[in-house]
Amino acid sequence: MMIISSVPGRLLIAIVSAVAALVPFYSAHAEMSAWAENEGGRMRLVALAPDAGGKIRAALQIEPKPGWITYWKEPGNSGIPPQITITAESGVTLDAIAYPVPKHFFNGAIEDIAYDAPVTLPLSLTAAGKGPVTIDAAAFIGICKDICIPFQANLQLKLGPAIQSHPQEEAILQAADARLPKPPSQDFDVTAHAMSPDRKTLSLDLVLPGEGKAAPDIIVTGPSGYAFTKQIGGKRDGATFKVDIAISKLPKDYDISGKHWSVLVIDGERAMETTLAFQ
Repeated sequence: MMIISSVPGRLLIAIVSAVAALVPFYSAHAEMSAWAENEGGRMRLVALAPDAGGKIRAALQIEPKPGWITYWKEPGNSGIPPQITITAESGVTLDAIAYPVPKHFFNGAIEDIAYDAPVTLPLSLTAAGKGPVTIDAAAFIGICKDICIPFQANLQLKLGPAIQSHPQEEAILQAADARLPKPPSQDFDVTAHAMSPDRKTLSLDLVLPGEGKAAPDIIVTGPSGYAFTKQIGGKRDGATFKVDIAISKLPKDYDISGKHWSVLVIDGERAMETTLAFQ
């Protein structure tokens, strides 16, 4: 089980680096901002012009240097999730951030859910008005090797007319979408779930796409800042898998009734993400 605290422990080692990691606006009159760089890697913003309904396909590209990692939406017991804020003056709102399938890392007592290679986070944006759009965005990520360095950059992007073709940006966005976990399907799904009365275990019944013998990697995300991964008594029988996930240290007086959690299941080369609704 992992609990992500508001001030991650390993980040405290390098918090003095935060000021050095703050960088000014990186702008471009194109569909890609300039790269913002720091000790552990670089990042930039990619976007296409709004469609007729004002919807903007965009992404945050993050490239850690070799040996460095950056984090998933619920990063583990020592990281921070990516944060993106768009200034109100942009006239653009951030509707959603999508996350490609991460990796699970263990280093002693430290457990990370992260990326150790370039990753692109798809963004869904909406422009309020018509005409040219300038996006002013602040991106904040944790990027880590032996220590974690908070990396903040202000990224500015001016979008040209929608009639122009931008094959490079299109390719970046399509590749990012291809790395997202898929929704549930007939051969890959959670068929049943139940929380124990003492709220210490979550029972899952799954149908899996392959017939391997290994247990899938399962990451359950509950309240914001909480992720649970410890499997108890998993049993795989061909394409079916039954397992309990250890749950502990939920917020005090937390009422699970009516809540919606999420589960990411990684089985070999395939990954599926779905919602768990509790009555």
